[in-house]
Amino acid sequence: MPRVGLLHTVPALAGSFDAMLNGSDAEIVHVVDAGLLAAAIDHGVDDAVRAEVLRHLRFLANDGADAVLVTCSSIGEAVEAAAAQLSVPVIRVDEPMAHEAVAIVRGAAEGRVPRVAVLATLDATLGPTGRLLERAVVEAGGGVDVQSSVVAEAASARAAGDQARHDALIRDAATAAAASADVLVLAQASMAAAVADLELGVPVLTSPEGGVAALLDAVQEAPA
Repeated sequence: MPRVGLLHTVPALAGSFDAMLNGSDAEIVHVVDAGLLAAAIDHGVDDAVRAEVLRHLRFLANDGADAVLVTCSSIGEAVEAAAAQLSVPVIRVDEPMAHEAVAIVRGAAEGRVPRVAVLATLDATLGPTGRLLERAVVEAGGGVDVQSSVVAEAASARAAGDQARHDALIRDAATAAAASADVLVLAQASMAAAVADLELGVPVLTSPEGGVAALLDAVQEAPA
């Protein structure tokens, strides 16, 4: 039986990813460390955060994971650094989404530069995901405009336990951003549910689905 590891910084996401992996034959091991996100928000992804990310990923690899998915975009760059030191595939959850966004918009707009709009509820996430998208644009040959913004007050609403306000703020921001974009990207896995029922007229990409697909692909490609 294949074995997958998931590292979360938002405890509630463990159940969401369990549901998405339901139906696969993989054994799932979760590690949750909310302190990583708190540290990233408070003082950025520093050496201490990078060391903890590596420690968690090394634990999952040593525990027998055939591949690992990290579901927090805010620590994505630390994930890439740690992955270089491990022998199993390690996937940052927003990477498949970034490449998909660029692939969709390239050539989609005539007579103008196509635009990807990126939304996050945290500055700590917007930077890493925005830089990832810019890198994907460069790798694809350029010619795509990336516009990033934070949904004001959504994070504080969630922290206060007001999920309804959090979701409403994201829906309003998504509607406004989609009006002038060719693709809308939601940088955090925790934002996905807020737009599930919206019809915005442009593709809306969220990271969980692409991350899970990449995780399962990596497991299938792992040596027997």
